[in-house]
Amino acid sequence: MYQKITLIGNLGKDPEMKYLANGTPLTNLNVATNNTYTNQQGEQVKETMWFRVSVFGKQAETVSQYLSKGKPVYIEGRLRGDPQTGGPRIYTRQDGTTGASFDVTASVVKFLPSGQRGESAPSGEAGAGAEVPEEDIPF
Repeated sequence: MYQKITLIGNLGKDPEMKYLANGTPLTNLNVATNNTYTNQQGEQVKETMWFRVSVFGKQAETVSQYLSKGKPVYIEGRLRGDPQTGGPRIYTRQDGTTGASFDVTASVVKFLPSGQRGESAPSGEAGAGAEVPEEDIPF
């Protein structure tokens, strides 16, 4: 069996790097993806989905060094379920509503151009970023 998830989104906050007991670097990212569509009533609906991404090894060090809040990123990896429920992690937002986030172990992380003048992506990386999320970071 095999599974793979591909994400293009923006970092909701700066990467958090630490080292595991065996010395392996681990960087955690909070990534938001956005989707906008028109519902049956003709209204535009904006959906933001949050992903908690774990990056290991040399790639974790690079990601921690060069990415920051708001930057667009491309991620390939494996989806992990919540150990207690097998589904997404459920949380309560500051406004009292319920939300969900998904855990991903990254195998590939690519930096994307931000689309702002004066900034460019490192060579060999391409793609288009999503808009920066407006809702609060859930974790």
